[in-house]
Parts: sequence; structure tokens; C-alpha cells
Amino acid sequence: MTLMKSAGLSATLALLTALAGPAGVALAQDEEAGVSASAVVTHYADIALAAYQDSLIAALDLDDAIEKLLNETTEENLEAAREAWIIARVPYQQTEVYRFGNPIVDDWEGRVNAWPLDEGLIDYVDPGYGSESDSNPLYSANVVANPNLVINGEEVTIDLITPEVLSDVLHEADQVEANVATGYHAIEFLLWGQDLNGTEPGAGERPATDYSLTECTNENCDRRRDYLKAASELLVSDLREMVDAWAADGDARLAVTGGDPKTGLTAMLTGMGSLSYGELAGERMKLGLLLHDPEEEHDCFSDNTHASHYFDAVGIQNIYLGRYIRMDGTTLEGPALADYVAETDAALDREMRTKLGVTMARMRIMAAKGAAGETYDQLIAEGNETGHQVVQAVIDGLVDQTRSIERVVTALDLGDVSIEGSDSLDSPNAVFQ
Repeated sequence: MTLMKSAGLSATLALLTALAGPAGVALAQDEEAGVSASAVVTHYADIALAAYQDSLIAALDLDDAIEKLLNETTEENLEAAREAWIIARVPYQQTEVYRFGNPIVDDWEGRVNAWPLDEGLIDYVDPGYGSESDSNPLYSANVVANPNLVINGEEVTIDLITPEVLSDVLHEADQVEANVATGYHAIEFLLWGQDLNGTEPGAGERPATDYSLTECTNENCDRRRDYLKAASELLVSDLREMVDAWAADGDARLAVTGGDPKTGLTAMLTGMGSLSYGELAGERMKLGLLLHDPEEEHDCFSDNTHASHYFDAVGIQNIYLGRYIRMDGTTLEGPALADYVAETDAALDREMRTKLGVTMARMRIMAAKGAAGETYDQLIAEGNETGHQVVQAVIDGLVDQTRSIERVVTALDLGDVSIEGSDSLDSPNAVFQ
């Protein structure tokens, strides 16, 4: 692990403490009476807007760092771009709770955060990656090196790699979801390269000279530069679209605030429950733990998975407590779902706060290990029983808090709320429906 990366992860960990509140302790309840459902839902939309605004600001900083790298291809500038990417994940991961329950967000999300990806579509890979896949004709297409491709049975020539080419031609080409050509993880691969360390220490080690026009390594540096810049510009554009969607009169905001407030409450609890259970506890954590497979970690090239999981959990807590700490350190607070639940069932509110606090405390332990050098792929490695216990404790906390989320749905009389399950968990067809 480089000094710059270690410093970046330490800085990220410092944010954890500020965002999560006291480890393992239920946060104090606001003394606010008569909170309306419509006010809670409006504040939910306000937090979405702030978090996507922060994500856009961080993506612009990342774009600036990439531009600096391309202007001067030094190892220091590559590390600075990696640092900017890690920081950019902090606000974005807190928005993932909006994906579930909000179709506008869900339809858009695959453009910015789809994973896992077959990186051989994008650039050179280690020979051990293989050259073909039964499920993906473009598994090792390497568009950086090869402008001529066959997509959907037609010959395609990509002379210049642009944002439009990435979004309209390459992303999910041949209708294969693993052909992820855009978003955070495509950029992550381009900044780090493959992590060839398995479950041993170390992330990707792409050299800065992969982007040099005078000392080019691994060939095709001009097209690799074009790809990185196009992916960065497209990420900024996509995030700007979502900021607009949650602004006043934006489609995403109006979808939850423009009618019966129960629609918004349902979106809130669907997001909390689905991210907690099926997505985070199941697909992103339990599956990798069962397989001991570093390819199943969310930020597999950068070894930043522990932080991404942490901030997903922070996002869940944000929605319940009606509290979001912005990247500039200011706090956005308002009518909270917690307040609304407390008016119906104070004991249930205390239960929900306590379980969120337990999960965050366990997440903090996992994130601290990652920041100290024992990253997520090492924690899930075969034979690392202590690491397995750390990860399983987080999974158990997420599952347990989902049970309380289901009880909140019942207490608020919201009817059928579908919470995603996962085959990786003991109850793949969970009764949170």
C-alpha cells in the first residue's frame, strides 16, 4: 500500500467517526412533536439533493485530478487521482439507499455504479484473466487497444473514445451486464489496474506511465487517456442529471413528494431494507464471504470496499435519523422518519435507533481494519477466521436491523413493501414483503 493511499484511507476513516455518531450507542431523539409524513418525505428529498450535490462536487474534483494526471503523468499525480476517487465514493455511497424504492434512481444507477465488470472489455489484463467467456463475447475485447469490434453481430469501429461511445456503444454491449464501460468502477480500473494479489495485501499497481505520451507503458496510451477522460466527464454529466432530478420540480423529488406521502415513506423504507438486506448483507458481503473470493468485493481494484460498505450503512442511518453531514462539514437536519415512528411507537423507534447503532459500531471495526491495512479481500480470505467474524458480525447487524425496518412498515400501516432478498443469505426468500 502506498503512502498516499494509506493517508487517503486514514482520512476517510476520520470521516466515519463524524458521520456515524457514537459507536454502538443510540443517538439521542429530537424533542419534536407533531411531525407530518409530508415533512418527513420532503426532508428525505432534501437529503437526496444534498448528497447528490456533494457527489457531483467530488466528481468534479476527481475530474480535475485526472486532468492534472494527463497533463503531467507522474506517480504523485496518479496517487492524487486515486485519492480523489476514494473521497468521491464517500458521498456517493450514501446515496445508494435512494436506489431502491425510487425507479428513477434505479434506472439511472447502472450508468454510474454497476459492478462487477469484465475489465477485459476496457484495457489490457493479466494472461490469467483468460481470453474468452461463454457469457460475454466482449470479455477480452480491450477497446483501448482494438478500435474494431463486433457488437450485436455488427462490425463497429471506434476511432475516438468519447463519452457518447462509452454510454451508447460500449456500456452493456451485447446486452451483457458485465460489460460495464462507464461509472466509478470503470474509472477505478483505469486508475489502479487489476488487483493481482488475490486475498494477500495490495491493490492494483497500474503505473502512471500507462498515460504518458513520451514514456508509454503497455501501449495505446493515447486511447487509454481518451478513455479515462471520457469516463470522468460522463460521470460528472450523469451526476449532474441526478442533482437536477432531486431539485425543486425534479422528477425524482416529485415522484415521492407530489402525492400521498405514504408513497415517499414506502420509498424510504424500501431503500433502507433492500440495501440493508439483499444488496449489502447478501450480494455485497455474504456472497464474497462464502466464496472467499476477492472478485466479489465492491471496490476490487482499489481495495476500498470496507469504506464503501461503511458509507452505504451511513446512508441507511441518514434516512432514518433525518441527518446528513455534507462534505464541507455542515449538517443538514430536519423532520426525521425516526420522529414520525416515535409518535406511533416510541419503543420501536428506540429499537430501530439501537440496531442502527450496533451495525454502525460493527462497520466501524471493519473499516478501521481496512484503513490499518487489513482490507476487505483479506478479511474474507479462506482461513482468516477472525476476519470472517468481523464481516459476519456486520452481516448479522444488517439482517437484524432489517427485521426492525419490517416492523416499522407494519407500524406505519404501509401495506406491502417489497424488500429485496439474496440467495446468499440463510433466508433467500425473506418474508420482508
